[in-house]
Amino acid sequence: MSGEVTISVDGKPVRCAAAASVAAALLASGHGPAVRRSERRGEPRGLFCGMGVCFDCLVTVDGRSGVRACMTPVRDGMKVELP
Repeated sequence: MSGEVTISVDGKPVRCAAAASVAAALLASGHGPAVRRSERRGEPRGLFCGMGVCFDCLVTVDGRSGVRACMTPVRDGMKVELP
Protein backbone atom coordinates (compact mmCIF):
# COMPACT_ATOMS: atom_id res chain seq x y z
CA MET A 1 0.00 0.00 0.00
CA SER A 2 1.40 3.40 -0.89
CA GLY A 3 0.35 7.01 -0.89
CA GLU A 4 -1.42 9.02 1.73
CA VAL A 5 -4.76 8.93 3.51
CA THR A 6 -6.57 11.45 5.67
CA ILE A 7 -7.76 10.56 9.14
CA SER A 8 -9.55 12.76 11.66
CA VAL A 9 -7.90 13.29 15.05
CA ASP A 10 -10.23 14.93 17.55
CA GLY A 11 -12.12 16.41 14.62
CA LYS A 12 -9.08 17.79 12.77
CA PRO A 13 -7.84 16.30 9.48
CA VAL A 14 -4.42 14.66 9.53
CA ARG A 15 -2.63 13.42 6.38
CA CYS A 16 -0.46 10.37 6.90
CA ALA A 17 1.18 7.51 5.06
CA ALA A 18 -1.33 4.88 4.01
CA ALA A 19 0.86 2.13 5.52
CA ALA A 20 1.19 3.82 8.95
CA SER A 21 -0.25 2.69 12.25
CA VAL A 22 -2.49 5.10 14.12
CA ALA A 23 0.34 5.61 16.63
CA ALA A 24 2.84 6.49 13.89
CA ALA A 25 0.35 8.92 12.33
CA LEU A 26 -0.23 10.57 15.72
CA LEU A 27 3.50 10.90 16.38
CA ALA A 28 4.22 12.29 12.90
CA SER A 29 1.46 14.88 13.25
CA GLY A 30 2.57 16.07 16.70
CA HIS A 31 -0.27 14.38 18.60
CA GLY A 32 1.93 11.64 20.08
CA PRO A 33 2.24 13.07 23.59
CA ALA A 34 -1.54 13.29 23.91
CA VAL A 35 -1.95 9.52 23.49
CA ARG A 36 -0.83 8.62 26.99
CA ARG A 37 -1.45 10.38 30.30
CA SER A 38 0.62 10.43 33.47
CA GLU A 39 -1.14 8.45 36.19
CA ARG A 40 -0.28 10.93 38.92
CA ARG A 41 -0.70 14.33 37.31
CA GLY A 42 -2.68 13.58 34.16
CA GLU A 43 -0.02 15.25 32.00
CA PRO A 44 0.41 14.16 28.37
CA ARG A 45 3.11 11.56 27.73
CA GLY A 46 4.43 9.79 24.66
CA LEU A 47 3.99 6.17 23.62
CA PHE A 48 5.55 3.50 25.80
CA CYS A 49 6.26 0.15 24.10
CA GLY A 50 4.90 0.77 20.60
CA MET A 51 4.40 -2.95 19.95
CA GLY A 52 1.06 -3.85 21.55
CA VAL A 53 2.27 -5.19 24.88
CA CYS A 54 1.55 -2.40 27.37
CA PHE A 55 -1.93 -1.16 26.30
CA ASP A 56 -0.89 2.43 27.13
CA CYS A 57 -1.81 3.77 23.67
CA LEU A 58 -5.54 3.15 23.83
CA VAL A 59 -7.63 5.52 21.72
CA THR A 60 -11.17 5.57 20.36
CA VAL A 61 -11.44 4.72 16.65
CA ASP A 62 -14.71 5.23 14.80
CA GLY A 63 -16.60 5.20 18.11
CA ARG A 64 -14.95 2.02 19.40
CA SER A 65 -12.96 2.65 22.59
CA GLY A 66 -9.95 0.68 23.82
CA VAL A 67 -8.21 0.41 20.43
CA ARG A 68 -4.42 0.02 20.54
CA ALA A 69 -3.01 2.83 18.37
CA CYS A 70 0.29 1.04 17.82
CA MET A 71 -1.37 -2.08 16.37
CA THR A 72 -4.08 -0.44 14.26
CA PRO A 73 -3.39 0.52 10.63
CA VAL A 74 -4.84 3.80 9.41
CA ARG A 75 -7.49 3.90 6.71
CA ASP A 76 -8.91 6.83 4.82
CA GLY A 77 -11.68 8.59 6.73
CA MET A 78 -10.88 6.97 10.09
CA LYS A 79 -11.98 9.02 13.12
CA VAL A 80 -9.56 8.92 16.07
CA GLU A 81 -10.35 10.40 19.47
CA LEU A 82 -7.59 10.87 22.03
CA PRO A 83 -8.06 10.18 25.74
